[in-house]
Amino acid sequence: MIKRYINNPLITPEMVRPSMEGYNVLGAFNPGVSLYNGHVILIMRIPENCVEQKGFVSVPYYEFKNGEGFPRIRKIARNDPDLKLKDTRAVIYKNVEYPSTVSHLRIARSEDGISFRIEDKPFIYPCIGYESLGVEDARISKIEDTYYINYTAVSGDGFCTMLAETRDFKEVIRKGIIFPPLNKDVAIFEEKIKEKYIALHRPHNQWFGRPSVWYAESFDLINWGNHKCLIRPGDDDYENVKIGGGCAPIKTKEGWLEIYHSVGDSGKPGTEIYYLNLLLLDLDEPWKVIKRSSSPVMAPEKNYEKRGFVNNVIFTNGMIVKPDGSVDIYYGACDETICLAQTSVNELLNML
Repeated sequence: MIKRYINNPLITPEMVRPSMEGYNVLGAFNPGVSLYNGHVILIMRIPENCVEQKGFVSVPYYEFKNGEGFPRIRKIARNDPDLKLKDTRAVIYKNVEYPSTVSHLRIARSEDGISFRIEDKPFIYPCIGYESLGVEDARISKIEDTYYINYTAVSGDGFCTMLAETRDFKEVIRKGIIFPPLNKDVAIFEEKIKEKYIALHRPHNQWFGRPSVWYAESFDLINWGNHKCLIRPGDDDYENVKIGGGCAPIKTKEGWLEIYHSVGDSGKPGTEIYYLNLLLLDLDEPWKVIKRSSSPVMAPEKNYEKRGFVNNVIFTNGMIVKPDGSVDIYYGACDETICLAQTSVNELLNML
């Protein structure tokens, strides 16, 4: 029902120019997706670390001034007694933890949805303290003539969801935090329902439950309320860790159709696997669940989905629905590359 593009991956880290000299691109994945002037727009997550220098450990960071962010490199001598190498993800220096990578968001454009021109400079990058450890995983929702971009901001305060808007994918206006820590995986519906904006979101429940998909409403896209938990992880081995939303749901004759991700494991370290699943919500009362897939509709199968920066990951937060009902699903594989899968609205509905 869902066919992978034969020449996946479409975009690899080697195709992306580093944002500054001394940085190294580790991945291009989890793109927000939209159509603009007949072109497919991807807003990709680009994590970067520092090029190795003999005798030093180097980590990337951003310096903030007057609402702007400037990429920098922090160099620490390997023999410095205050340096501790935690693992590949971070170092500790003078009792402060520094991540080994920082992500920004970069645009790629395509006329055919297959061959992409990747811009040389970041589109959205850390500019304030709440983004100091990176910006990640954009979702795009077109409402009337404005493209709303929500993305995850990471800092020492945890992760939260920010909102920005653009009309031309050149100029971007930041609107601020719309879901405070710890909250991510926000998908904003592309039309109002009963004069209110609607969103799915994912609070990070780490105490008595597991991260689940929630519903929220807003009159201004900034202040959200009337929160309801829509679905929780089941005990099946494909979702027993957590679940989270994808991009804006598709409006169909049967309801709002959402592709969401789930994470499951066998209980052993390093066995987590990311899957894709389906959810159908009521058209007029989208907090009501009509159907939910009983098993994943996509699982890591190809080598590029099973082996990479993070093994066994497929993750989508962007797709294109064409006038004929066909659907192009752009997804990140192994937190490293961008791939394409193709299906149709009818085929997806038949999988529920």
